[in-house]
Amino acid sequence: MSHPLDSVVFVGIPEGAEISAAIPSFDPSIPLPVQLSAPAASLPPEERPDSSSLTPEMILAGILTVFAYDPENAQTEYYRTIIKTLHPEIVAEMTEAAIMKARNGDFDLAEEIFLSLRGLEPENTRTALNLALLNDERADSFRNAGLDEEAEACDARAFEYYRAVLNAEPPLPDAFFNAGFFHLKQRNYRKAKDALETYLKLESGDDATAKVRIEKARKIIGEITSRDLDDDLFKSAYDFITLGEEERALEQIRLFMEHHPKVWNAWFLLGWALRRLERWEDAKAAFVQALELGKAPGSGIESGYVDICNELSICLMELGDFAKSRAWLVSALETESENTKIISNLGTLALREGKRDEAISFFKTVLEFDPKDRMALEMLAELDGE
Repeated sequence: MSHPLDSVVFVGIPEGAEISAAIPSFDPSIPLPVQLSAPAASLPPEERPDSSSLTPEMILAGILTVFAYDPENAQTEYYRTIIKTLHPEIVAEMTEAAIMKARNGDFDLAEEIFLSLRGLEPENTRTALNLALLNDERADSFRNAGLDEEAEACDARAFEYYRAVLNAEPPLPDAFFNAGFFHLKQRNYRKAKDALETYLKLESGDDATAKVRIEKARKIIGEITSRDLDDDLFKSAYDFITLGEEERALEQIRLFMEHHPKVWNAWFLLGWALRRLERWEDAKAAFVQALELGKAPGSGIESGYVDICNELSICLMELGDFAKSRAWLVSALETESENTKIISNLGTLALREGKRDEAISFFKTVLEFDPKDRMALEMLAELDGE
């Protein structure tokens, strides 16, 4: 598999070359990176560029690729001078382009753009935050597609970027707000609470966005505090499940529940561990109890409702209760209409019911939202081969 740098060659430019006039602070002793249309090794010599065939665009593209994948290059400062002189607005323009690419699901290109900006301005905290947000969002996409290893790798990268941003000076309120939600998804309620409390101390804005965020932060902090979700027992139970040590997780969560029997999050963790142990009836009962406790005012179950429905539907599917399994998946889909994990499970359920055409329709719908969804691709390939 080729690397992006394989398509970059370094070309020496003579002092009298025509292209030199377009290069700020031109230094003929420093070769410039040039972006090719294909890996250099695959191009015959006659198709490789020389100083007479170069354009400023080819050089700029080459420099940006170096920033993204070789930020420690010895000539980085010289390349930065070229970029910033030729395109003083490049950071704003490329940031906007990367955000648009991410929104359209083109995570690879969005990440490459942000990495280029990171190489251009390593001290730019906002770019580091954008990389954290991108990897956070990408992890969700991988997880919904059943690509758990890829999701965990993105989570790890997001964590490193968040850590860098949270340690930056001056502090960036947005970073602490978003880091709080990142830790919330990881069920690391202590870190989520700490990040959101710091956000509230830093936030000085009074616009509509700031007011909404302040309200959300206060609400989540209140939920974590009222249910003791930052308790070590709860966190260790979650960690044991993710490590595949479900029996140890059950020990921790039951100790937690001795003092907090009415916390729906605890019942969800209990059900999750039991489901992974294939104790379908016990897991089903735990998820039903989580939903029941979630009816209490201020329970905060909204954040976990879709996950509970999905887990409960899996248990019911394994127990042969296809009608109820479908009902919970439909309920989850009504809450999150583009959740590919739910749509994919509807496809799996249709197969279990012998509804082949319906299953194909669900898996094709998944690919409309995410053309790279591994499970949907594999299922459709298998069904096409029958």
